[in-house]
Amino acid sequence: METNDKIVATSARQITQNTQYWMLILFGIFLVLISFVFNTPLEIINGQAVILTTASNLTTDYFELANVGATFFNSGILTLHALLLIKITKAKINGSLIAAVFTVAAFSFFGKNLYNSMPIVVGAFTYAWVTKVPAERSLLAALFGTALGPLVNEITFNIGLRLGIGILLGSAAGFVAGFILPPLAHHFVGFTKGFSLYNIGFSSGVVGTIFTSILRATGVVIEPISLISKGNNMQMSLLFFPLFTVMLLYGLYLNSWSLNGYSRMMKHSGQLSSDFVKKNGFNLTLINMSLLGFVALGFVLSLGGELNGPVIGGVLTVVGFGAFGKHLKNVIPILLGVTLIGYLNNYDMSDTSVIIAGLFGTTIAPIAGRYGLVMGMIAGGLHLTVVSNTSYLHGGINLYNNGFAGGFVAALMIPLLEAVHYHREQRREIREPVDPAESISTEED
Repeated sequence: METNDKIVATSARQITQNTQYWMLILFGIFLVLISFVFNTPLEIINGQAVILTTASNLTTDYFELANVGATFFNSGILTLHALLLIKITKAKINGSLIAAVFTVAAFSFFGKNLYNSMPIVVGAFTYAWVTKVPAERSLLAALFGTALGPLVNEITFNIGLRLGIGILLGSAAGFVAGFILPPLAHHFVGFTKGFSLYNIGFSSGVVGTIFTSILRATGVVIEPISLISKGNNMQMSLLFFPLFTVMLLYGLYLNSWSLNGYSRMMKHSGQLSSDFVKKNGFNLTLINMSLLGFVALGFVLSLGGELNGPVIGGVLTVVGFGAFGKHLKNVIPILLGVTLIGYLNNYDMSDTSVIIAGLFGTTIAPIAGRYGLVMGMIAGGLHLTVVSNTSYLHGGINLYNNGFAGGFVAALMIPLLEAVHYHREQRREIREPVDPAESISTEED
């Protein structure tokens, strides 16, 4: 096996850190440029003004709030901003950063913007400065922590404060949230044991719940909303299917036009931290990301879903985490579980809330990766039921609601699964005692 792996590594084309970085830059530029296909510059500017100055609690589809062009422009700008932060901190491109960049791009379709992200980013890096650790250590918290962006918009524009006071208090709340997220995220990994990939999503859910509780105690009404667009399936399909095809072809080119090594990648459970770029190379990672893109799009369209802002965000997040824990073998059981339970409980399977529960529910893909198809399907079904009830806790100001719910699912299932696994191993050892002669021989060796 080692010999074969070396042959694959030798035959595959390797690309540098700088090339990987510029590929992500091109992705951001692509998002910006494509915006002008859908709308005029004036429409995009006006749409950006609406996006920046409107409350953006779950689920605020920027396609519907503003327009398609302004949404893509918003996503592209935030993607390039994330890459600028990576450059400033001199971080190396790896699986977690690719996942973070794609997640920023994804949620910029329905909740994140430059205004509500900046206070959180500043807060996270201030934590690094205060604790005298390298800024790179807070980079993931800064990027993923923008999940709480709606908190900034909510306080600034939606609770009746004068604009100046709203900007001050909204920015202060975002700063505090960003400041406390790095230590909380580090702590909560132990809560889920790495079986929920959106660890900062769970941390953000806790922080969001606290902030929402405080605001509600003062008489402020904060509720999740549902602003969803329709009718974009043809346009989005013609955009994203070719994009994932290009990714697949380039990945195959880098991998000498083969899938060599991909089966080895799918042996990883995906449990945090599974950096596929480091473990399997950028070539296979790119192939994996593209294949997950096709599966995610197929999941949406096969259920009759709409390719609106939140759903595209779900697709891009699945693709991004194809570099950091997700692959076909651990994602598909989650999607099957969500679909099965949805049909059994008479959910409207084309509803956006159900579709994104499936896509974002793949946060718990490592459960399927470690414990197999059946447990993965059970996890997916359980996630669908839990996520329907968690958004009220934080009022929709945590965009990673599925990460919040997935944390609870993992925290419930993993201790039980580990206990069953432990006792099975114990019984196996009792049934198959070690030969004393073999034990002595081993000790002598």
